[in-house]
Amino acid sequence: MGIIETAVDTGSDAYRENREAMLKLVEELGRELKTAREERSDRARKRNAELGKLSVQQRLDRLLDPDSPWLEIAPLAARGMYEGDVHGAGSRAGIGVIHGREVVVLANDPMIKGGTVYPMGVKKTLRMQAIAMENHLPMVTLVDSGGAYLPLQSEIFPDIDDGGRIFYNQALMSKANIPQVTAVMGLCTAGGAYIPAMSDHVVHVSGTGAIFLGGPPLVKAATGEDVTAEDLGGAMVHCRDSGVSDYFAEDDADAMRIVRDIFLTIPANSKARVPCRAATDPLCDPSELYGIVPKSTTIGYDCREVIARIVDGSEFHEFKALYGPTLVCGWAWIHGYEVGILGNNGVLFSDSSLKATQFIQLCDRMGIPLVFLQNINGYIIGREYEQRGITKDGHKMVNAVATSTVPKFTVILGASFGAGNYGMCGRAYSPRFLWMWPNAKIGVMGGEQAAQVLISVKNDQFAREGQDPLPPEFEQSIKETIVEQADKDGNAYHSTANLWDDGIIDPVKTRDVLGLAISASLNAPLEGRKVGYGTFRM
Repeated sequence: MGIIETAVDTGSDAYRENREAMLKLVEELGRELKTAREERSDRARKRNAELGKLSVQQRLDRLLDPDSPWLEIAPLAARGMYEGDVHGAGSRAGIGVIHGREVVVLANDPMIKGGTVYPMGVKKTLRMQAIAMENHLPMVTLVDSGGAYLPLQSEIFPDIDDGGRIFYNQALMSKANIPQVTAVMGLCTAGGAYIPAMSDHVVHVSGTGAIFLGGPPLVKAATGEDVTAEDLGGAMVHCRDSGVSDYFAEDDADAMRIVRDIFLTIPANSKARVPCRAATDPLCDPSELYGIVPKSTTIGYDCREVIARIVDGSEFHEFKALYGPTLVCGWAWIHGYEVGILGNNGVLFSDSSLKATQFIQLCDRMGIPLVFLQNINGYIIGREYEQRGITKDGHKMVNAVATSTVPKFTVILGASFGAGNYGMCGRAYSPRFLWMWPNAKIGVMGGEQAAQVLISVKNDQFAREGQDPLPPEFEQSIKETIVEQADKDGNAYHSTANLWDDGIIDPVKTRDVLGLAISASLNAPLEGRKVGYGTFRM
């Protein structure tokens, strides 16, 4: 297998400028993550301590194997939304390891609005359930929530992708024999009471954990009865009397011990088999990624330089190297797992689309996971290319991406615009996981292009009406407004706040993040897949 020969000049001015710009973005990301994980009010910290509760991080530390990997999901969900301090949409979530096996973990944070569930908190829960179902991973839920945020209840309750879907998914997970373990560490109110009730194993913390369809204030209003949360739905009530809960825990630490013990009794599934070999580090230094990617997404670069710094031994067996050069395809290994990689080197033409279609089919038939490295402005446009059939050739690629059956993973390295997002396995095409680099941009098109389109449309309208075109100063004003809005709505933080991705990652961590994700995905079987495709318009 060939080794990618790097052409990066680490002493050039361009490299130094790129590195400086990316390091600033990475430093900003570090600050944002620190804020999301640690910024809590003194009042909330004091209240948590008075109740004898552990922090979410302390709970995770006791739950997961020491020094084991933790792949956090959506740590910046809801960033900037609501009151601006509903960090992580009110929870911590990710894939961790308990007694050597990978599990999905979702933990409410009671120090954020008392664990109140906001609309994005529902969306994050549904995302974690999707990860558990797609990858056949057990799910641990650490519930500590006062229930739905009532002023936004219309965004939480009635629709197909609102709160009720959580319990629907729990039923499907149970049917699919995906273990669900819930620790009741605080309030489980109203609909939240069904989370433990629909789980396979329920651990209930004495004194702080409570399960009830209606809390004490609602009981008082409805019946006139005065009752405490402990008497209404505490650990003794549900472990001794109702049978809703299965294990009585003295405190948070005891609950985490019991959850770990439960996993000693749950048989582990055999992992799917994919081509593997011993892992080796890249020959090219991954830290050089900082200087490879240009400051602007409008400036191209060779994606092979990225591949060389995330794959084992910087080895890459390129497919159709001379055909469809704007898309690089080939096989490599990441942390010992064989993968098929598709990386953008420009817009997608008919030849690059057909090349992608064939490559995806080959990987799908061989059971080799696919990795998409997005830096794409879209498919080529224009009369010549339409006559050549770019629409039908692009459709073949989109069809192959949508119907492939192997695990897919997407990293947005720069631009992700228009139908290029679809062809390169954007969120709508169900990659098992999708991440963004901090410089990434996403949207129907870039701000500059959008501004020019709108100005052209307006001038065409004026021409039809016999009016003069827009004065240059008006054009500039329109352009600046549209570009500013596009940058705001299309930057990585807006994407991650809305859970369009699974998180923004430091480019240097791309290799490790992919390795952890591939490993997690192999908990789902690959045997029995029905490899096949829809109609390819010829």
